Amino acid sequence: MSQETFAHVSNLVIPTATVIYVLAMMAHAMEWATGRAAKAPATAAPAEQPAEVLVGAASPVGGAGAGESGSGGAAADVVRAGAGDAAEKAAAASRVGLLLTWLGFVLHLAGVVTRGLAAGRVPWGNMYEFSITSSLAVAVVYLAFVHRYKLQWLGLGVTLVIAAVLGLATLLLYTPAGPLVPALHSYWLVIHVSAAAISGGAFTVGALISILYLVKSRAERRVLAGGIMSPSLKRLPSAEAMDGTAYKVLAFAFPLWTFGVLVAGPIWAEYAWGRYWGWDPKEVWALVTWVVYAAYLHARATAGWRGRPAATIAIVGWLVFLFDFVGVNLLVSGLHSYAGV
Repeated sequence: MSQETFAHVSNLVIPTATVIYVLAMMAHAMEWATGRAAKAPATAAPAEQPAEVLVGAASPVGGAGAGESGSGGAAADVVRAGAGDAAEKAAAASRVGLLLTWLGFVLHLAGVVTRGLAAGRVPWGNMYEFSITSSLAVAVVYLAFVHRYKLQWLGLGVTLVIAAVLGLATLLLYTPAGPLVPALHSYWLVIHVSAAAISGGAFTVGALISILYLVKSRAERRVLAGGIMSPSLKRLPSAEAMDGTAYKVLAFAFPLWTFGVLVAGPIWAEYAWGRYWGWDPKEVWALVTWVVYAAYLHARATAGWRGRPAATIAIVGWLVFLFDFVGVNLLVSGLHSYAGV
């Protein structure tokens, strides 16, 4: 196949993968909606049973009380059956969403690989290519951890982020495949950018978990105060478990970011520009990102800084990473303005 053919295949497969991710997102949205419906009738069932039923059940005379008790039991059985059906539908929607995510991932991977074959190099030499590669990294991290940490409940957020990034990249950032800028001709490109992409994917997954952690912890506090929790939120793990999962994901990402951005990056800069560090805007914001996540890990490991404060720092770190990834390239002029990293 010629490079033009590979480019055509990539340009066809990436939008197709975007559509598949959107379908996966819709399946996960249906999972949440169906899970909410599964619990809705159950709270009303006890109130529908009149007080006389309980009195009649205790009376030695069966009469009307026994009949009402029987109908109340039947009504409860109907509610339980309906809740069971809805739970099965939610589980089925979850499985469909995960299968579609896998299908989208395979097409996404094919699109990134054929883009590289079309360009005759690694496919992350500009913002478009880094966007499709970094969003692929989000899918890789999610699918790698989905069974180990039972992260199916994160599918809606993950597919939303991936579909949004791919859609924006295709519509706004697309650049035809071509040769690299001379400064990028180095094997450090592979090391630096691949480490940044994988750690960025992990930062995204960790931030999504942290956002849901804040929602779930607030709901748990309402329950302790005598309130009730949304049926959808009951399907999430406990806030404590989510806090631990976010920490594990971000602890995995931080060493990668440290090596790829603050070790391999300066070495590559010395090769390309003759200096290790020049306080270029991209370098500065990469360092700021590192500082925020270092503060997160320190806060998470310090007594009293787990939970909400640590989750807030994780979300701030992700926002800083997004600005480093997108904002610096689009809003600030610097040596990295031609590239995605």
